[in-house]
Amino acid sequence: MRHATGYRFTEPGGPATRFDFTRRDLRPDDIAVHITHCGVCHTDLHTVKNPDGQFPTTPGHEFVGVVSAIGSEVTAFTVGDPVAVGNIVDSCGTCDMCHASQENFCRDIPTLTYGGADRVDGTTTIGAYSDEYIVRERFTYHRPEHLDPSAVAPLMCAGVTVWEPLRSNGVGPGSRVGVAGIGGLGHLAVKFARALGADVTVFTTSAAKAVDAEALGAHRSVISTDPEAMATATGTLDLVIDCIPVEHDVAPYLRVLALDGTLCTVGHLGPVAVETLDLLIGRKSLSSAGSGGTAYTQDMLDFCGEHGITADVETLTSAQVDVAFERLDKGDVRYRFVLDMSDLGSTSLPTQPPTR
Repeated sequence: MRHATGYRFTEPGGPATRFDFTRRDLRPDDIAVHITHCGVCHTDLHTVKNPDGQFPTTPGHEFVGVVSAIGSEVTAFTVGDPVAVGNIVDSCGTCDMCHASQENFCRDIPTLTYGGADRVDGTTTIGAYSDEYIVRERFTYHRPEHLDPSAVAPLMCAGVTVWEPLRSNGVGPGSRVGVAGIGGLGHLAVKFARALGADVTVFTTSAAKAVDAEALGAHRSVISTDPEAMATATGTLDLVIDCIPVEHDVAPYLRVLALDGTLCTVGHLGPVAVETLDLLIGRKSLSSAGSGGTAYTQDMLDFCGEHGITADVETLTSAQVDVAFERLDKGDVRYRFVLDMSDLGSTSLPTQPPTR
């Protein structure tokens, strides 16, 4: 077994506790990643705050680092390679979705980076708020070395979540793309759509975010609470990526779609109420997406390397994880927190004994 150090939450709401634990020895197709940075996602916050969740838990599912060891059958990576890993670390590998490199839709449920069940030994996966992670080669990605690693980490969840629908809908020069909600997901959707050559419109309730959106590359912003402004946007867009993270009415975003337009919801994944006429008039489609398959994930990283795209982040030391959660819960971040894991050897948080 391999020794690791990380942070875990033993009860809903925290606080975080530094602890020592063990990860598995490398299997033939495994890679050991020395983690340098890990993004803080809303999913992590929800996990830690969930009173019905499974505790203790160690979050973290969008991270970067360098290869520190490889299994005997690994061929695409060598020790020292810069890499990135997202929120899926395994899948069945045999279903139609896996054969299409859409492991995020695996019929047998993909194995998540934390809180999932290892497909070999059944143990619960422990997340990347730690100094090392063991992952299969298939779910490890080459990271553009010239990009700031802290700003690459959120691409592995927030980034690929919006990248896949942009790519699958064929966005390119001449496309008219709307982005609803400018946060961890939305700010990357704006950057990606603009770099793909699309005309980009942002929908936000905040005048301040409207200014930010145009700085990110949006051609224009619409205040979504202004009925006149929304009416002006009717029928003007081919695709809207809805990144709003709370329950809301999607009808206004269906109405801004042109003929055969698509609304893709990626922010709030709960029930959605839709009037059939909002789809019927203009032959519109409602879709969704989550995370990304292996092909789209490497495609995104390669594109970001070519175009110099990263997330806008605020980096905190890993010992400040509770601060990150507190501020994230208040919406006090633009646009993603990232933990620098280099201080993990410190004792600034209470330490608990090793666990297996």
